[in-house]
Amino acid sequence: MRKWQGYEGWDMPVCDMDVRVGGTYKWQWKNREDGNAFGFLGTFTEVDDGSRLVHEQYFDPGDMDFTMPTGDPCIVSLELTEENGITTLICNLTFASKQAREEAVSTGMTDGMEHSYTRLDDMFQGRGTFSSTD
Repeated sequence: MRKWQGYEGWDMPVCDMDVRVGGTYKWQWKNREDGNAFGFLGTFTEVDDGSRLVHEQYFDPGDMDFTMPTGDPCIVSLELTEENGITTLICNLTFASKQAREEAVSTGMTDGMEHSYTRLDDMFQGRGTFSSTD
């Protein structure tokens, strides 16, 4: 994940995951320029090897001035399917409220996710060079 997840100019110094039902994770990104950090943490609730992963996700605003709610988790589901040699990843985020969703989107989260998934695709396609500090 460190090789592809995150936005340009950010490092991922914390990427701890115990991928099993009931296992936990903690991710943290740190801005190279100003040192500000934020992250996510949660618990895996469903793990189907190779095809589905569901986890609760709590936001840790760290040093950032974000207004996202931190009380109720976002439920994140990832599904992988393969057809004719092409793998498709579907990621669904279910927020506790419309306000929580709007606040998450207002942080620029969608741009970061788009950047991350483009990098993941590039990595699988053999385009570019990747390291944990990219």
